[in-house]
Amino acid sequence: MRYLTTNLTLLLALLGVTASAQVSKDSTNIALQPIDVKVYFAKQSSLGVTSATQSLSAEVISRQSPTSLLAAVNTVPGIRMEERSPGSYRLAMRGSLIRSPFGIRNTKVYVDEFPLTDAGGNTYLNLLAPVGIQTIQLVKGPDGSLFGANSGGVVQISPKGFEMLENRREVELTAGAYGLFQQSLSLQQKVTPNYQFSFDQSFLRSDGYRDNAGLNKKTVQTAHQWQYAPIAQLRAFILYTDLGYETPGGLTLAQYEADPRASRPAGGPNPGAKEQQAAIYNKTGFGGVSHRLQLGKYLSHQISLFGSYTDFKNPFITNYEERIEKNWGLRTYLSLDNPEAALPWQMQLGFEGIKGSSTIDNYDNNKGVAGAVQARDGMTNSQWNLFYRAQIELMKNWNLEGALGLNGNHIDYTRKYPVVTPTDGRISFDKQWMPRIASSYTLHELMSWRVSVAKGYSTPTLAEVRSSDNSINTDLQAESGTNYEVGYKIRNKNNNLILDIAAYTYRMENGIVRSLNEAGAEYYQNAGEMKQKGIELSLWGAIPVSPQSPLLRGMSVHTAVSYNDYHFGQYKVADKDYSGNRMTAVPQWVWTNNVKIDFPYQLDLNLYHNFTSSMPLDDANSIYAKKFHLVQAKLSYTVPRFYGVSVQVYAGGDNLLNQRYSLGNDINAFGGRYFNAAATRNFYGGLKLIF
Repeated sequence: MRYLTTNLTLLLALLGVTASAQVSKDSTNIALQPIDVKVYFAKQSSLGVTSATQSLSAEVISRQSPTSLLAAVNTVPGIRMEERSPGSYRLAMRGSLIRSPFGIRNTKVYVDEFPLTDAGGNTYLNLLAPVGIQTIQLVKGPDGSLFGANSGGVVQISPKGFEMLENRREVELTAGAYGLFQQSLSLQQKVTPNYQFSFDQSFLRSDGYRDNAGLNKKTVQTAHQWQYAPIAQLRAFILYTDLGYETPGGLTLAQYEADPRASRPAGGPNPGAKEQQAAIYNKTGFGGVSHRLQLGKYLSHQISLFGSYTDFKNPFITNYEERIEKNWGLRTYLSLDNPEAALPWQMQLGFEGIKGSSTIDNYDNNKGVAGAVQARDGMTNSQWNLFYRAQIELMKNWNLEGALGLNGNHIDYTRKYPVVTPTDGRISFDKQWMPRIASSYTLHELMSWRVSVAKGYSTPTLAEVRSSDNSINTDLQAESGTNYEVGYKIRNKNNNLILDIAAYTYRMENGIVRSLNEAGAEYYQNAGEMKQKGIELSLWGAIPVSPQSPLLRGMSVHTAVSYNDYHFGQYKVADKDYSGNRMTAVPQWVWTNNVKIDFPYQLDLNLYHNFTSSMPLDDANSIYAKKFHLVQAKLSYTVPRFYGVSVQVYAGGDNLLNQRYSLGNDINAFGGRYFNAAATRNFYGGLKLIF
């Protein structure tokens, strides 16, 4: 309570008497997708983009529960976000959940120009809070030519405080089932014509649906933008998150059906999750400074410096791990853009380098207290990417684009314990040339075709090389492959009907898969060939209605379908042959629907539906997670502005069909402990004050 009171006091102090931002709601003007997007360094028409790209605005994110990005992100075909328990997220871009036991793998995530993905390849996406996000842009398919090693895609997150900004203050309170409570503050202010900033803070707690599934998260972030000269701009971003969440552990099918709310019980020589107080505690500070300088009419330079510090603790069933992680790096590039040439063209030449150091200590876990030491290691990761990109408009509306990146990565380690004498070693991965060639053709500014060929490449992450079995795996090889893709997009003149279709095939060599030993500790191995084919479809539609309509003021619909034909190629482990099996943890079909209905008197309803087909949970395809239909709803009412304050009241429900399903399964789990039950039907409500 003291924490809440302190922050409410801070908000009132920040508000002062100058709050005058106006909030209006025009349901006849519905933005389905942006007309222009910034994917590759400069804004361009969304029709002309050569990649499969989709944007999620702050308005789209706010339609769902304010506590999570899950539902909003899952409206994008080819993207699958999971939550095994409150705070424990996984994100897969085109099937990468097979090697995503903790967080994100083979996907590069940026906050503005700053890589959130660290030198070890890990991304703590759960550090971010929805309140501080302006837009999320998802670029599907490998693009190692410009963004370093990745084989799934790139996520570009724009925080509040950059780009165009309106003076705005918000305070929001949410409460719901299973002890859910969230409080957030948001301040955006344009101080002078040349300087603006934002400050966002949130507190989130939950007891969780299952036993030993509590969450406590505090986040503070601030972003600043200063146009200190007509040709020069400075940006700064700082984030601090104190995150703690309990991990209930996987259940067998029998346990899952008997009591889905239970945490993992004791089994064999190992105690249960609650007895061991299994949890994850992550305190991370992340920040960066970027500078953009216009050197001439066509030439500009961008440089970004960034770094992070993480204090990480993980009491687990068999050990208690403590990590200190430090990362720092820079990203810089020159951009030459001449739109006035006979054949308009642009090019960029740049470099990105990240270095990280980690000390990793493992102890006995004595019911949540670190005991005798088991292992101690020091790890240093270094990765860099030298990239070049060129784009030319060969004729009106026909763009040709090519990019080439040279990627390098190595890991140095020191095994300190249990060896008598510290042992040093290095794991080096061959330098890789990462090409991408793409083209798009736009017809009558209403439709476009695109085609691309790109190499994907992803080195093992630090968590895979030095996994929870306390060993250092020097045999893991990097994944690599080539992605072939074609796409078609059409929209009408009013931009209220959009159709986007993509088809791709990606053959990956040395795919990395996850396994667990009898103690539940992870280890990783290369699975040989993986064949990934998919079709993705998105359809947006809007029905604008007269503001004087007595029943309906507007409606927008979005439906997205992804078909994943993913199989192992040649894949043998000892005497077991998994060749030709379906790829683990990848559903063949995912279909989502989102409907937003605006009624008179500032009342609106958002409906969300997610169908996920069955999926194999082990490489042998011996057990499957059942298909499920997830339905959510949120009803909001905005009270007319009174003395400069607007009040929004909302109520929502999750899993309205009361399905029993597991949103976040443990893959290849030893002892059949695959299932992490999601909450049954539950509700929440809240209010937001807007100044």
